[in-house]
Amino acid sequence: MAQMRFEEPVTILVGMGLPVTIETAMEAYAVLQDWPVASRNGAHAVALNACKAGIAGEIDAETVRATLIAFARRNDILVPNMISPASTAPGGRAVRTD
Repeated sequence: MAQMRFEEPVTILVGMGLPVTIETAMEAYAVLQDWPVASRNGAHAVALNACKAGIAGEIDAETVRATLIAFARRNDILVPNMISPASTAPGGRAVRTD
Protein backbone atom coordinates (compact mmCIF):
# COMPACT_ATOMS: atom_id res chain seq x y z
CA MET A 1 0.00 0.00 0.00
CA ALA A 2 2.88 2.39 0.64
CA GLN A 3 3.49 2.79 -3.09
CA MET A 4 -0.05 3.61 -4.18
CA ARG A 5 0.35 6.37 -6.74
CA PHE A 6 -1.59 9.59 -7.09
CA GLU A 7 -3.59 9.93 -10.32
CA GLU A 8 -1.57 13.11 -10.95
CA PRO A 9 1.63 14.05 -9.15
CA VAL A 10 1.81 17.11 -6.90
CA THR A 11 4.75 19.49 -7.23
CA ILE A 12 5.70 21.63 -4.24
CA LEU A 13 8.57 23.94 -3.39
CA VAL A 14 10.92 22.83 -0.62
CA GLY A 15 14.09 24.25 0.92
CA MET A 16 15.28 27.23 -1.08
CA GLY A 17 12.42 26.97 -3.56
CA LEU A 18 13.45 23.68 -5.12
CA PRO A 19 10.48 22.00 -6.86
CA VAL A 20 9.84 18.42 -5.79
CA THR A 21 7.31 16.18 -7.51
CA ILE A 22 5.42 13.85 -5.20
CA GLU A 23 3.70 10.79 -6.64
CA THR A 24 2.91 8.56 -3.63
CA ALA A 25 1.75 8.76 -0.03
CA MET A 26 5.18 7.54 1.07
CA GLU A 27 6.94 10.36 -0.79
CA ALA A 28 4.53 12.88 0.74
CA TYR A 29 5.15 11.41 4.18
CA ALA A 30 8.92 11.74 3.75
CA VAL A 31 8.65 15.41 2.76
CA LEU A 32 6.31 16.18 5.66
CA GLN A 33 8.56 14.36 8.13
CA ASP A 34 11.45 16.57 7.02
CA TRP A 35 9.37 19.75 7.37
CA PRO A 36 10.93 22.18 9.87
CA VAL A 37 9.32 21.80 13.29
CA ALA A 38 9.00 25.58 13.70
CA SER A 39 6.95 25.77 10.46
CA ARG A 40 4.51 22.97 11.26
CA ASN A 41 0.85 23.89 11.70
CA GLY A 42 -2.57 22.26 11.72
CA ALA A 43 -2.51 21.68 7.97
CA HIS A 44 0.82 19.86 8.38
CA ALA A 45 -0.65 17.58 11.06
CA VAL A 46 -3.69 16.76 8.92
CA ALA A 47 -1.54 16.02 5.85
CA LEU A 48 0.91 13.90 7.86
CA ASN A 49 -1.93 11.90 9.42
CA ALA A 50 -3.48 11.39 5.98
CA CYS A 51 -0.15 10.08 4.69
CA LYS A 52 0.07 7.63 7.57
CA ALA A 53 -3.50 6.46 6.90
CA GLY A 54 -2.77 6.12 3.18
CA ILE A 55 0.37 4.10 3.82
CA ALA A 56 -1.62 1.83 6.15
CA GLY A 57 -4.29 1.38 3.46
CA GLU A 58 -6.96 3.11 5.54
CA ILE A 59 -7.67 5.83 2.95
CA ASP A 60 -7.15 6.09 -0.79
CA ALA A 61 -4.31 7.86 -2.58
CA GLU A 62 -6.51 10.69 -3.85
CA THR A 63 -7.54 11.61 -0.31
CA VAL A 64 -3.88 11.79 0.64
CA ARG A 65 -3.22 13.89 -2.45
CA ALA A 66 -6.05 16.30 -1.58
CA THR A 67 -4.70 16.86 1.93
CA LEU A 68 -1.19 17.39 0.56
CA ILE A 69 -2.54 19.99 -1.86
CA ALA A 70 -4.42 21.75 0.95
CA PHE A 71 -1.22 21.82 3.02
CA ALA A 72 0.79 23.16 0.08
CA ARG A 73 -1.76 25.86 -0.70
CA ARG A 74 -1.93 26.95 2.93
CA ASN A 75 1.86 27.30 2.98
CA ASP A 76 2.04 28.86 -0.50
CA ILE A 77 4.36 26.15 -1.84
CA LEU A 78 2.11 24.50 -4.44
CA VAL A 79 3.48 24.60 -7.99
CA PRO A 80 0.57 24.74 -10.45
CA ASN A 81 0.46 22.12 -13.19
CA MET A 82 1.84 23.73 -16.29
CA ILE A 83 1.14 22.92 -19.92
CA SER A 84 4.08 23.99 -22.00
CA PRO A 85 3.42 25.42 -25.48
CA ALA A 86 6.55 23.58 -26.64
CA SER A 87 5.05 20.24 -25.71
CA THR A 88 2.16 19.78 -28.04
CA ALA A 89 1.09 16.56 -29.65
CA PRO A 90 0.53 16.25 -33.40
CA GLY A 91 -2.60 18.15 -34.35
CA GLY A 92 -1.89 20.94 -31.86
CA ARG A 93 -3.21 19.19 -28.76
CA ALA A 94 -1.49 20.24 -25.54
CA VAL A 95 0.43 17.58 -23.66
CA ARG A 96 0.92 17.68 -19.89
CA THR A 97 4.54 18.12 -18.86
CA ASP A 98 4.21 17.22 -15.19
